Amino acid sequence: MAGGGPISECSGSGRRRAERYEGRVTPYVVLACLVAATGGSIFGYDLGISGGVTSMDDFLLKFFPTVYEHKVYHSRDEDYCKYNNQGLTAFTSSLYIAGLSLTYVASFTTQKYGRKISIIIGGISFLLGATLNASAESLTMLILGRVMLGAGIGFGNQAVPLYLSEMAPAKFRGALNMMFQLSTTLGILIANLVNYGTQHFHPWGWRLSLGLAAVPAALMTLGGIWLPETPNSLIQRGHYEQGKRVLKQIRGTQSVDAEFDDLLEASAAANAVKHPFKNIFQRRNRPQLVMAILIPAFQQLTGINTFLFYAPVFFQSLGFGGNYALISAVVTGAVICGATLVSIAFVDKLGRKFFFLEGGLQMLVCHVAISVLLKLYFGGDKAFSETKHVPIEEMSLLWTSHWFWKRLVVS
Repeated sequence: MAGGGPISECSGSGRRRAERYEGRVTPYVVLACLVAATGGSIFGYDLGISGGVTSMDDFLLKFFPTVYEHKVYHSRDEDYCKYNNQGLTAFTSSLYIAGLSLTYVASFTTQKYGRKISIIIGGISFLLGATLNASAESLTMLILGRVMLGAGIGFGNQAVPLYLSEMAPAKFRGALNMMFQLSTTLGILIANLVNYGTQHFHPWGWRLSLGLAAVPAALMTLGGIWLPETPNSLIQRGHYEQGKRVLKQIRGTQSVDAEFDDLLEASAAANAVKHPFKNIFQRRNRPQLVMAILIPAFQQLTGINTFLFYAPVFFQSLGFGGNYALISAVVTGAVICGATLVSIAFVDKLGRKFFFLEGGLQMLVCHVAISVLLKLYFGGDKAFSETKHVPIEEMSLLWTSHWFWKRLVVS
């Protein structure tokens, strides 16, 4: 995609023009970014809500009775055996398969027709998916709804970060672009809170959890209709006058010639590339290609999304009761949200590389610590059997901390 800042600033003239950029973070930009960032909240809400719903007995009893039977009446079975169900696997994975597949369609749509139309398509798809899931009476309806949710996420996750980057002024681009991540973490936190509340509404609490996904989807759809197209996209598609008019509007100044010239140059440079997908495999572009693939790949391979999705089930597997499992998921979501706020506050001061290295080191330390603690806690039959005889009310974060303290420090 054409983008003015990153491409043109590689040259000396680009740097000189960047110093002449005028404008500020106008209320118009803030509102536009807030509305667009709801695209992140639909992804976060689904991550948080689905794992909690699959741990609700009413949901399992209706759609996956065999899983419910193993969970309730065969409590001594391995957790893998309890949840080893092809229908449940189809429910969880159908969203991600659909999202992966539709991302390629979304990429073409975003480039050819603009960021705005992709945001609207994503919002409508997610809205339909939430409606189908909330009213589901069969596994077929449930999976079809998940496919529509996946389509919405495929379009939203592709278009929204790009939209935020292109709308933000250059000096605040890091913070405003992270609105997508912030809305994702807020979606996870809200979903965990919703699950904690709706578990008490029998037998329809799961419907409310799944149906409330329509709220961020509606905001994304209606906001997408109201939002302007980005100047980058307009210029890339040849609408130069309209692009300049929108640029003046979002920067709050008439003096946008320097930034507009950079956007023109970036668009011309991008359009001059005849075979972009062929050129990206050339030797001079391989370092960027490798890093562009490995960084997000290793981020996902840490298992963070899997943990967020299955957090309530994971905590139940450790021995936490239903309430405590959902509370622990809420705490996890709150920590992620707080860390995102810290990153937003300092990303433009300390730089992207600093947080990339700090986050990687912190994850490494925590992964090793968790592995050691789980080994000590569940490493042997004796340790595991001890946890089975602990009253479930005591399986709280406070009790777990006390257990680790006795074994690691006192003994």
